[in-house]
Amino acid sequence: MNKKNLISIIVTAAVVAGIIIYLLVKRGEFLYAGTVEATEVDISSRLGAVIGSVNVSEGDDVKTGELLIKLSIEDIDVAYRQALTDYKRLKELVEAGSGSQENYDRMRFKLEDIEVKEEWASIKSPLDGTVILKYHEPGELVAPGTKLLTLADLSKVWAYVYVDQPVLSKIAIGMQVDGFIPEAGMKMFPGKIVHIKEEAEFTPRNVQTRKERTRLVYGVKVEFENKDRFLKPGMTIEVKLPA
Repeated sequence: MNKKNLISIIVTAAVVAGIIIYLLVKRGEFLYAGTVEATEVDISSRLGAVIGSVNVSEGDDVKTGELLIKLSIEDIDVAYRQALTDYKRLKELVEAGSGSQENYDRMRFKLEDIEVKEEWASIKSPLDGTVILKYHEPGELVAPGTKLLTLADLSKVWAYVYVDQPVLSKIAIGMQVDGFIPEAGMKMFPGKIVHIKEEAEFTPRNVQTRKERTRLVYGVKVEFENKDRFLKPGMTIEVKLPA
């Protein structure tokens, strides 16, 4: 091997070594791992009734006020028609001066109570969100309080990361930070610190920190915009905080 080839090999090796060292240093930045979560709302029945129809499926996006489920309430409908007839009759008697005001008021309250129950039979979405779980199908009898659907607001998600006390002096609520998804080529998501827990706790088992796992840490809640729905509950996201 001549001297020229040897110098070329040495230079090449040095460049490769430099690139490797740079990548190792860059990847050596510590990232705090957390689990993506979303605000979830359980939709339950206020009545004991048979499910008449379910208008959504898991994965559907819904808007505030959109009809999700309709309960069959034939008994309440019958009671409403009878109460309405009695109410109108008593109203005419009171206006004619021959009816009891007390009976009229009692019937009016009964009619309003039935109207409220009829409204409960049409179960509507309380938020813009996504149906993530459906528990029952049409034809099933459910009791009051039975969970029917779970909705999640996936447009804005969050994760808790856990830091030791020295890091607290370098962060603040409202601070902009970056989150990364390792499985997506370290795709970056802008985030914001929205809450820092005041009390320390032991490190959760599924979270790694620089120190031994048994030391006390503080939970830091980081919120991420998620308009394209890329981030999903259960995903691991790594957050870069000030060194």
